[in-house]
Amino acid sequence: MTEQNESKAQENLQTDGDSKKTVKIFPKKDTSPKKEASKKDNTASQQKEKTDYHELYAQLQSKYDALEDKYLRAEAEMANMNTRFKKEQERLLKYDGQGLAKEVLPVIDNLDRALKFEVTDDASKQLKHGIELVYQDMEKALTANHVTKIKALGQEFDPVIHQAVKTVPVEDGQKAETVVEVFQDGYMLKDRVLRPAMVVVAQ
Repeated sequence: MTEQNESKAQENLQTDGDSKKTVKIFPKKDTSPKKEASKKDNTASQQKEKTDYHELYAQLQSKYDALEDKYLRAEAEMANMNTRFKKEQERLLKYDGQGLAKEVLPVIDNLDRALKFEVTDDASKQLKHGIELVYQDMEKALTANHVTKIKALGQEFDPVIHQAVKTVPVEDGQKAETVVEVFQDGYMLKDRVLRPAMVVVAQ
């Protein structure tokens, strides 16, 4: 009971002389149509505010979900790009020097051809020995950089690392589909073929 109602109740106290009973009289509640209409309006307003709040929350949640999805997609794409970049970098480093190796191979070929000539005089023998030392040093340099000669002579023909330039009938002691002569050596850089070996295959 509010202080105002208590004051009104005290003013309306009536005392019966015979019975000496005290009766408290309270103001009647306002149940007029205007009051009821006001309550209904307040209730409707509260319901509308709740509805508006839920709609706003749903809209914000939808926008948040869309932004989160875009962020996750962008993050995944960045991770994929980073992975592709690392793989490409590893590939470039793995085969670093491939161009230089290809340029050196013709020099190796010429030195190899020079060593196949037979010489008899001392001057030619000394020259040939010098060529042999240069050839050996160049092969060591190539090997140190993971450039290796492809095994061919006596090996089973492999079209991946061998290039058949001629075929000959199988002779005694030979097996079919084997390399019986090498025209030009082939080379590999790690697991990549720089140049296939040019060979003769027995069939």
